[in-house]
Amino acid sequence: MEDLIRQMLVQLGEDPEREGLLRTPHRVAESMKWLTRGYAEDAEKIIRSAIFTEANEEIVLVRDIDFSSLCEHHMLPFIGKAHVAYLPKGKVVGLSKLARVVDVFASRLQVQERMTTQIAAALQSALEPAGVAVVIEATHMCMAVRGVRKPAAVTVTSAMFGVFRDNPATRAELMQLINPTHR
Repeated sequence: MEDLIRQMLVQLGEDPEREGLLRTPHRVAESMKWLTRGYAEDAEKIIRSAIFTEANEEIVLVRDIDFSSLCEHHMLPFIGKAHVAYLPKGKVVGLSKLARVVDVFASRLQVQERMTTQIAAALQSALEPAGVAVVIEATHMCMAVRGVRKPAAVTVTSAMFGVFRDNPATRAELMQLINPTHR
């Protein structure tokens, strides 16, 4: 990867032997490995590592999970917040695992639409709840710093399974919890 980055610097008109760029190929390679570490992680295994029997049958929501990811089209960051909810059916999962699942899928080359669905599908498969909902709000640097240059634009995506998709009242309750009026 370092050789490719050196070649890219040359193609950009830079001198990779310049003092400030000597270690850049190594730094960029290490950065890319870290930013895409999610390929080596199994989201469902993470979820299954902390499932507990519990009679709770009310919405569980972890709101405002910060994340950053790389757009697969331009390899530029998109940054935002994920809201992850599920309605238990006899089993709950450790709350930190919801944030970990977001990190797993955010740490891959992504499009926001797919990432949203991947998070929801992993939770639905591993936890088998009555429903799962994921809402993601993000700002995309590919829209902010190039092309249309709209830095204030926020993209919102959602994936709803089970009761969150089928029951309008449950879905409305969730949306109220995600976006309370006092916020």
